[in-house]
Amino acid sequence: MQKSKNVSDTFRFKQFEIRQDRCTMKVNTDGVLLGAWTDLSNKKKSLDIGTGTGLIAIMIAQRSLKIFSHGIEIDENASIDAKTNMDNSPFHARLTSIHQSVQDYMSSTSSKYDLIVSNPPFFSGGTFSLNENKASVRHTIKLSHTDLLNAVRNLLAHDGHFDVILPYIEGLRFIELAAKYDFGVVKLTEVLSREGKGIERLLIRFGMKCNHAYQTDTFVIHNSAHPNDYTLEFQNLTKEFYLFMV
Repeated sequence: MQKSKNVSDTFRFKQFEIRQDRCTMKVNTDGVLLGAWTDLSNKKKSLDIGTGTGLIAIMIAQRSLKIFSHGIEIDENASIDAKTNMDNSPFHARLTSIHQSVQDYMSSTSSKYDLIVSNPPFFSGGTFSLNENKASVRHTIKLSHTDLLNAVRNLLAHDGHFDVILPYIEGLRFIELAAKYDFGVVKLTEVLSREGKGIERLLIRFGMKCNHAYQTDTFVIHNSAHPNDYTLEFQNLTKEFYLFMV
């Protein structure tokens, strides 16, 4: 996916814009997929953990006029971008940016959410980036997966859902870890860049104390190796957001 080449580093969607000059992690396909895929049925209050630019929280607010959408972000610069983007969006009255660690937030709030989403850090080892901010986002430094799951367990309403997107192997490990926190899979979508390629991402929906059989499906982004040859299912999922989707 190409970023906007504007000097101000702004990514334009059909109904809102994302300023991302302060935030290390820019608009990416993972975030758009999660924001468009998450199920908003009967949801009234959502929380995006590690909201970054606020993209997913804003997408949720666009998709449902009944939802109050919160985004929490520990990084100060990213939080500034998130607040700016939320305040400038048409849905600002239902959007809230929280500059705080989710660990501290869960200890200080009585709020419960019927939907929690996260595009979380996913590397637990390997070589750290020379860019400290990017390392903090991509490696599980400031928010380990155990801390994330503990926070979700404290903040999620009993009948709520927790949706994440992760690389394939990390996603499988996350499912195993989530079981220790009484989360079970409700739906699993395997994401392929194109037919014939391996599974690259997992979109996972969790529920509390869910141990029954769950729905599994496959989602393909491209028809071919050409970067703009998108499948009909990708177009249908994202057409309310991307300017180049009609």
